Amino acid sequence: MDEVELRQLRCLVAIVDEGTFTDAAIALGVSQAAVSRTLAGLERALGVRLLRRTSREVTPTATGSRVVAQARRVLADVADLVQEATSGHTRLRIGYAWSAVGRHTVAFQRRWTAAHPGIDLHLIRVNTASAGLGEGACDLAVVRRPLEDRRFDSAIVGLERRLCAMAADDPLARRRSVRLADLTARILLVDRRTGTTTPELWPPDSRPAVAETHDVDDWLTVIAAGRGIGVTAQSTANQYPRPGIVYRPVRDAEPVAVRLAWWRDDPHPALQAVLELLTELYRTN
Repeated sequence: MDEVELRQLRCLVAIVDEGTFTDAAIALGVSQAAVSRTLAGLERALGVRLLRRTSREVTPTATGSRVVAQARRVLADVADLVQEATSGHTRLRIGYAWSAVGRHTVAFQRRWTAAHPGIDLHLIRVNTASAGLGEGACDLAVVRRPLEDRRFDSAIVGLERRLCAMAADDPLARRRSVRLADLTARILLVDRRTGTTTPELWPPDSRPAVAETHDVDDWLTVIAAGRGIGVTAQSTANQYPRPGIVYRPVRDAEPVAVRLAWWRDDPHPALQAVLELLTELYRTN
């Protein structure tokens, strides 16, 4: 199969689409003899006959029809691959696990579009430790916990207060703020892959019990039912206001650092512009 080349697949598809070797040659910008040689090379590599030729028309054999269909898919995949590799200057995908950049999300999108109309911005929610960066789903990622993977680099663009999410009828909801000690008897909902809070935030002798969750919607549903509380970055409250849930500042908890992450050896061309804009938004708002 190493002998099969993309030019051979393009040639086969062109012959079928154009209907004759002559028209295929015109479409490909080569000679008719080159088209014949290329097709013969493909048939030889595959060991099957692909086309049935008469004086009036060229039609695929039964095997040829299947090969043509697969060739179209291969050529489309290659076109997508090329687009993916060369679109860095025209598209920017930023991944995030839960809450983008909170209250700055809309301002970031609008200011980016105004300043960089030639680069389409897409925000993508991917609930993984690297917010989609390691999975190839995005070019940059907003994360709220350090990335240990040495393939990535990151920089802090801002800080967010840490809030407690609780059911609206929780006795603590009547307070304007809470302390960590107020939460030790509660069940703390955590997402170990992407969450910003773990029991280690509390002293060893006063840590709350833990229950795991795996998505922000699950997290919110359990909290609204009064079966646990969550401690999260302020951006979650901005992105996910929910009836039946209130957010209160945890006044003795350290803030959450918001980081922008990128591939260390292949940063996106727009990296510096994104860093500057996000840093400005967090600093001034």
